Amino acid sequence: MRAALSGAVALMSCGSAYAACPIELSVYGDREKVASVEFTPRGEAAAVTNQFRMLLDNDVVLDGIVMWSEGVARPNGMLMYKCPEGDVTGEELETCTVWQGVIYTADATGTIDLLPAQGVAAPEKLVFPDLAHSLRYSSAYGEKGFSKLPWDVFSIQGCQE
Repeated sequence: MRAALSGAVALMSCGSAYAACPIELSVYGDREKVASVEFTPRGEAAAVTNQFRMLLDNDVVLDGIVMWSEGVARPNGMLMYKCPEGDVTGEELETCTVWQGVIYTADATGTIDLLPAQGVAAPEKLVFPDLAHSLRYSSAYGEKGFSKLPWDVFSIQGCQE
């Protein structure tokens, strides 16, 4: 009984507990439970504002970065699969990019916003527009890759230590 009560309390307070989690340590999951997104503190690249990875079935890992555009400021995200190491050409980068787009956030009231850079509290939900469609036609999907397509919306699941 005590374990069930503690579990219920933990579930009820999970939204507020994760609200204190900085985005660079946040973990998200999609509603289909086929993918997760794990943010990590960004590396040394000055143009990169966020760094993350998307974990899919069959041990497929997509590497993700976010760079804010100039002019009309937007958090442009990219998911890449098996990119070459080191200096890469634009053509090589285009070949290994499996999704690209603006990453949006949403809160419990339905307010939509843009993904913030690291150093702020993690948003409740992330929206990767047209993710499943892009991944379905990517080199990471299929016989030697992942087999289940995630939903475009991810909800916060936890905070890494």
